[in-house]
Amino acid sequence: MNNELTPQEIVRALDKYIVGQDRAKKAVAVAIRNRIRRMKLSEDLRKEISPKNILMIGPTGVGKTEIARRLAQIVDAPFVKVEATKFTEVGYVGRDVDSMVRDLVEVSVQTVKLREMEKVRAQAKVYAEERLLEYLFPSPHSYEGSNPLELLFQGASREPKTIPYEIREKRENARKDLRKGLLDNVTVEIEVEASSSPVFNILSGTGMEDLGINMQSLFDGILPKKKSRRKTTVREALRILEDEEAKKLIDEENAIREGVTRAEQSGIIFIDEMDKIAGRERGSGPDVSREGVQRDLLPIVEGSTVNTRYGPVKTDFILFISAGAFHETKPSDLIPELQGRFPIRVELEPLKVEDFVRILTQPENALIKQYIMLLATEGIELKFTEDAIYAIAQRAYQLNEELENIGARRLYTVTEKVLEDISFSAPDISPKEITINREYVEKRIEDILQRRDISKYIL
Repeated sequence: MNNELTPQEIVRALDKYIVGQDRAKKAVAVAIRNRIRRMKLSEDLRKEISPKNILMIGPTGVGKTEIARRLAQIVDAPFVKVEATKFTEVGYVGRDVDSMVRDLVEVSVQTVKLREMEKVRAQAKVYAEERLLEYLFPSPHSYEGSNPLELLFQGASREPKTIPYEIREKRENARKDLRKGLLDNVTVEIEVEASSSPVFNILSGTGMEDLGINMQSLFDGILPKKKSRRKTTVREALRILEDEEAKKLIDEENAIREGVTRAEQSGIIFIDEMDKIAGRERGSGPDVSREGVQRDLLPIVEGSTVNTRYGPVKTDFILFISAGAFHETKPSDLIPELQGRFPIRVELEPLKVEDFVRILTQPENALIKQYIMLLATEGIELKFTEDAIYAIAQRAYQLNEELENIGARRLYTVTEKVLEDISFSAPDISPKEITINREYVEKRIEDILQRRDISKYIL
């Protein structure tokens, strides 16, 4: 986690991707800075300070999810997003709500492992190169076809034989060609580690983590890892073997410990569609299900210990950000205990035409910039006049007002419709310089605006 970012710097970083919503940005920036401040306190004080969870209220498409996701990227924190409605499905009804914590830990551990693998990538490449040359020019002491149990108990005592000179010479010549990329498209058959047995995958999805046992790891220590033969190109084989060698070089136990710590101390869980589970018990039916899910969420958000495949994980210091439109319900419809666990509430503003214009042009991943770069791959120089951009924003806003309001997502459908013919004919278009003006935009969406009874199914 980046411990040097100030709230102002966090907001400025968010401004690169999200237009407006200053109050929400300020709230999450303060929450992250308080987490940084907490880590600088003594151990005794640190245990007493829990994060102030945030509830975002606003219509769909205004940036709730994007704020949380980009925030996690900016501060380099483990992040998962879950839909609250997932836990209200028939036959589910709140069961295994703590799976969100397991998902967070898994993301965190895998991220740490990948980073550790990158540190040993150079060394892994050397080992992978040797293995690849062995496959291309096998040595006489190859154990191919040997019984796995025989190798397990006797392999360690075997004396490797001297590699004949002619094979060593072939390997050295091939090594030079390999490093020049001359062998990239040559087909080679290699042995790779097979994925986990389906049995273990099925068991792990049914709550086996509650036993605190990683069954796959248990058997990995007893039986040799299963191998499978695979034909592929030399380039792909080298990548696969590099990954396998890198995994062997890292300290996996240390990576797991660090991953679990990162999840506990800096993890962020984003719970979307919170409004869909807002409701009090009124006897039977969906209201019971919704309140049941709230009560199952409560201990996770309050702070509890969840058993995962990597051991027990505490949720006391995980930051929970929840969001919902709250059109048909309101935050006060949540049970009081859960309301109390989200003390920071921010309302996100509906987007206006001016906001749509900024969304189209200002962020680093702005929609107009994306289309310009995509069509540039076809050799097309695409340009938009200011009035064309305003027309797209205006029509998107108009359709949101008259149909379902889906926020900035409406821009995707309108822009796609405007550029549909160009995208379709791009490889054959000549000349390659195209300017989109207001007249072109109006012409492309004119029939949709006239036939509003059909447009609701298109846009």
